[in-house]
Amino acid sequence: MIHDEIRAFLTNYFDVLQNQNMALFDRVFHQDCVLYSTQDGQTVVRPFQVYREMVQGRASPESVGAPRQDHITMIDVLSDEMALVKVQLRLFDNIMMDYLNINKVNGKWIIMAKHFTRKGSAI
Repeated sequence: MIHDEIRAFLTNYFDVLQNQNMALFDRVFHQDCVLYSTQDGQTVVRPFQVYREMVQGRASPESVGAPRQDHITMIDVLSDEMALVKVQLRLFDNIMMDYLNINKVNGKWIIMAKHFTRKGSAI
């Protein structure tokens, strides 16, 4: 049951990264969410609002005809309200790997923290 709920939630996550529907974005990412990555050897920390503005300010992969490729590689349920998931997806011409810390808040799953890295080129 929980795994099915999380898979449905991750469909929304994949959708929002592909089409950048900002109303859905706000239901997928908690307003206090923080995103972490390492770029050029430097740790990059982006609070929710900074990431939201980045996403809103760019063309969506869907709008530029970028193919969608995404899958769930791991779901680790910590409790009825917490889980860690690992997903891989194509974002424009990049293959990305994400670890998502998700919590169930008011009966709905939401991303509390995201760690991500570029695994390689999709082309």
